[in-house]
Amino acid sequence: MSEPVIDLHCDLLSYLTRPDASIYNTEDIGCAISYLEAGNVKLQVMAIFAPVEEKSHDFGLQQSEIFKNLNEEENELFSFEKHHLKTFTTNENIGMMASVESGSAFCDETISLQEGFKNLERIIENVGKVLYISFTHHAENRFGGGNFSTAGLKNDGKALIDYLDRRNIALDFSHTSDALAYDILNYISKENIKVPIMASHSNYRPVFDHPRNLQDEVAKEIIQQKGLIGLNFVRAFVNPENVKALEEHVTHGLKLGGENAICYGADYFYTKDHPDKSRIPFYFAAHENAGCYPEINTVLETQFGAEKMNKISSQNALDFIARIWKA
Repeated sequence: MSEPVIDLHCDLLSYLTRPDASIYNTEDIGCAISYLEAGNVKLQVMAIFAPVEEKSHDFGLQQSEIFKNLNEEENELFSFEKHHLKTFTTNENIGMMASVESGSAFCDETISLQEGFKNLERIIENVGKVLYISFTHHAENRFGGGNFSTAGLKNDGKALIDYLDRRNIALDFSHTSDALAYDILNYISKENIKVPIMASHSNYRPVFDHPRNLQDEVAKEIIQQKGLIGLNFVRAFVNPENVKALEEHVTHGLKLGGENAICYGADYFYTKDHPDKSRIPFYFAAHENAGCYPEINTVLETQFGAEKMNKISSQNALDFIARIWKA
């Protein structure tokens, strides 16, 4: 039996808002159920995403309802709870947890922050638990700057950090601008905010220079604070010309001291109607869907050994989740 897998990020929920979508369609999205089963994925974190647009929070709430329905339907998915930590390797079906990718998913640019937090509470009520929240996506919003912007932490972003204090919901750095990343780290240190930190689906900028990848200073701080850094399989962030660069990202993360931080954050999303055709194929064939995990783990075991492979495949993420739930 292949090694169990935890993946920290996919966009299945936003895909399922499409009227023609199906979680069983293996041709449309790399995290379809059949692929998750083939890859022995025991826990899949599903992002609730919304772009910066009018009524973006309605789109976020819609995805939380989809998550709730997936849990209630008779299928291969179930909401992952604290007691499932003890049965992780023997769970027959696929556990799922929710995350929020961009504060726009609960608070658009026009409503009050108070109303936005009420929307967030509704999302949490629908999904049970939220593993992490990221402030932004690519673009700047009311909370701060996305990875394709230069804005830092805004006042609403400080209010969101204050909201997260001691709630055991992690703060995600995968789509922050450099300014926002440093501002967040400075703010939580200065104000003594107790919040776990992670980068759910980001690689390392010294290995491949892209705004979506982490600078070493940020990666080191996440590692120092016992956070997680999820390997992203999107070719544009790995290195579009070099499939072996994924192993180079692992090597770099280990050099930074991240043996207990590196995990998977594959970032499988619906690509068929993506406007940027220059990025096709979005994934290397070796990483194109979750069914590839056994082969990916074999490569990592050969290069880094069984213990490190096991940590990357599931143990690091499992330990992190257990730690914040215990807190």
